[in-house]
Amino acid sequence: MDPVYHIPALLNETIQGLAIKPDGVYVDVTFGGGGHSRAILTQMSAAGRNGSGKLYSFDQDADSLRNKIDDNRWHFVHSNFRYLSQWMDYYGEQQIDGLLADLGVSFHHFDEAERGFSFRFDGPLDMRMNQQAGRTAAEIVNTYDEEALARVLYIYGELKNSRAIARKLISARQQRPIDTTGRLAELLSGQKKELTCVFQALRIEVNDELGALREMLVTARDLLRPGGRIAILTYHSLEDRIVKNFLRAGNIEGTIEKDFYGNILTPFRLIEKGLSAGEEEVNRNPRARSAKLRVAEKIG
Repeated sequence: MDPVYHIPALLNETIQGLAIKPDGVYVDVTFGGGGHSRAILTQMSAAGRNGSGKLYSFDQDADSLRNKIDDNRWHFVHSNFRYLSQWMDYYGEQQIDGLLADLGVSFHHFDEAERGFSFRFDGPLDMRMNQQAGRTAAEIVNTYDEEALARVLYIYGELKNSRAIARKLISARQQRPIDTTGRLAELLSGQKKELTCVFQALRIEVNDELGALREMLVTARDLLRPGGRIAILTYHSLEDRIVKNFLRAGNIEGTIEKDFYGNILTPFRLIEKGLSAGEEEVNRNPRARSAKLRVAEKIG
């Protein structure tokens, strides 16, 4: 395993929240550096590497294969987690005992200049998690009209001046294409917070992160057996709002339904409502500062 590929936030708390059954079936939909998957395996069947438990780990980025685990209980799925339902059908798994999702971007992506996720380095303006598919961030910046680009920046970057930024980028691209992270950063120089929001917005659009999240949550709800648990780590308000509302209401719309007596009708019992990393962990891993853990159990 690459020791700097990623450091999982709230690792112990997340594994404890899953309440892992030794012979259960589990899914880690964000394999990355493999930290969470390895921790899950340590809690599974006492029979060791030949135990009866199963763990399916998803990742759409081929780079994560460098962290593969030599364990016959472990199955790697090279795919976006939005296809969770299809892959569980393929493996013949009708129900699972738990699912984990760490929605944070791996250190590897931020620290590799050629992936284009960070303005700290100059590299191609790419941002694709799966480098074999989809549009790059450069294609979006250089082809979207003002209305579409402003919408992306406003909705996914929560930028109130999205229209002005869109106009600036469109004006600049008429001189020459905005095809590197360095050029994009230069155009928005001196505004680190603004830059962070722009890069976040483009990354979400490139990878359809929120759409994939919604699809995965619905599938997870339907796959979890009674007593099974779902643990989600979020890192910004957009994805956290979706997860919070879904785990509370049991539906993507976040619509609360009640019975005749006023009791909330939901398939989940909330276990952890938004745990943040402590000071000691943040000192060791500053990127854990924005992490928030939510855990829920499927009601019988």
